[in-house]
Amino acid sequence: MNPSNQLRFAVNDRINDAEVRPSRVPLALLGEFQKDVSEFLKGSSRDVDPTKVVVSIEDGSLAFVATGLLAASTLWADLEHLKSSDSLSLIDSKRASVVERWQSAAQKNPYRRYSVADQSAQVSFSIDSTSNFRRIEDAWVHVEKYLPGIVVDMGGSTKANVHLKLENGVTLVIASTQDKLARGEQNRLYRPALLHVTAEENLLTGELRNLSLFDFEVHQPSYDDDEFNLMVERGTKAWADVPDATAWLETLRGNQA
Repeated sequence: MNPSNQLRFAVNDRINDAEVRPSRVPLALLGEFQKDVSEFLKGSSRDVDPTKVVVSIEDGSLAFVATGLLAASTLWADLEHLKSSDSLSLIDSKRASVVERWQSAAQKNPYRRYSVADQSAQVSFSIDSTSNFRRIEDAWVHVEKYLPGIVVDMGGSTKANVHLKLENGVTLVIASTQDKLARGEQNRLYRPALLHVTAEENLLTGELRNLSLFDFEVHQPSYDDDEFNLMVERGTKAWADVPDATAWLETLRGNQA
């Protein structure tokens, strides 16, 4: 869901055969909904400060329109996840709790419905008696990976390991043995490296754990424009006296025209 500056939170219900609206809403529902909207906006990271959010109450259902949300990065990321019902494990824990409370209330009341939409009226997600938002337990699988990065530390007198700093700035600690780290005469510290590792990977988040070094692989350096141009220049000079390079190569291969 693309970030915008406002969100519309709405709750629909019927009380004594009449639609809930701002002019007619149970005090308990008003208090609960206001608290839930505040908690959903704030989340655990508090990238939204509810005291600085301006809210208007719209007619129709009971609806709060919150503005001043453009910079709320985790909020918009979580709303994108909520397009899928298997998403409660991926979003902020406090927001997930709000969704679960709304779902529980809607399952007990066929008239209860919650919805969240942006300023273009595009519904991000809605909850009614048929909704089935759920958490998925973390799933870890064994994988092999080739990880490029910079070796920033290695060794250890009791537990040998390699500290590899990735391009995104994250440093991974990879278990090894003293024998593996002692192989070769090359100094690997503070130099680019490509590590072949085994690990466990989280299928939901991509997180790696229990990393273990299988081997150091031959590192392929990035493309060097100056080096390429130098090779082209040398090749051009070497073939300068050959009038037809293709014919000369065919002759070497034993192919006669």
